[in-house]
Amino acid sequence: MIYKTAVTRREHFNAAHRLHNKNWSSDKNIEVFGKCNNPNFHGHNYELEVKVIGVVNKETGYVIDTKILSDLIKTEVLDKFDHKNLNLDVVEFEQLNPTAENIAMVIYFLLKKHLDDNLDLKIKLYETPRNFVEFPY
Repeated sequence: MIYKTAVTRREHFNAAHRLHNKNWSSDKNIEVFGKCNNPNFHGHNYELEVKVIGVVNKETGYVIDTKILSDLIKTEVLDKFDHKNLNLDVVEFEQLNPTAENIAMVIYFLLKKHLDDNLDLKIKLYETPRNFVEFPY
């Protein structure tokens, strides 16, 4: 039987956003998104867990080299998202509402394209210590 192992890297970034649907009225946006619809934006201290799952390589003993994973997260996520306004500064959110769910999905696709096909990827994003999302699930 072949067993898989999970390697998890934890990172942190700060970002501002506004939850808003441009196709809705101001009243409906406020009704659905409440304070998160503030036209002046609001911010979060996001905690990110990137889990790579696969079979341990017999030659290296790694599922993935954690230095490579760390560098990938820095380039594809932290450099793009940290201390940014997600709505205004991040191209992936020009047409996509930057909810925690969508942020996690975007991070998944930014990272997945750089991983070998034999590796699975899971993203866990904490918007607050008590609110988090996982993608895919």
